Amino acid sequence: MRIAVASDHRGVDLKRGVISKLQGLGHDVTDDGADGTDSVDYPDFAAIVAKKLSDGLIDRGVLICGTGIGMAIAANKYPGVRAAPCSDEVTAEISRRHNDLNILCMSADLLSARVAERMVEVWIGTEFEGGRHARRLDKVKSIEATCCRPQTAE
Repeated sequence: MRIAVASDHRGVDLKRGVISKLQGLGHDVTDDGADGTDSVDYPDFAAIVAKKLSDGLIDRGVLICGTGIGMAIAANKYPGVRAAPCSDEVTAEISRRHNDLNILCMSADLLSARVAERMVEVWIGTEFEGGRHARRLDKVKSIEATCCRPQTAE
């Protein structure tokens, strides 16, 4: 699987562990995040990963900031992106089974490296159930098509 991982300055250490875990599982991983702890703006990094996913260049993404919330807000502006912060293995698993989440957002401030790496492992290994959940995602896609049309140049 092709996976892009990015973080802002608060998530650099957690990002490195997540990348190592994903590579250890045999995935093709790119690091699109901050390299150090100097303050940076999370939307810049969320945009890199979300655009790659929206353009079909990656299969999934992982975004890390202080809470995971800001990254999710920014990433969800891109067509086809379904990003949400997850806080444990259960939310990571359900996000895939029921919502076909394609960008996992995590909190660098609230998660230990061990918990984050286990969440990523569960999230990557969980398949979308389809069925009634597919019907619901089709409705979400319809909303997106209606409300999130690309802007035309004036």
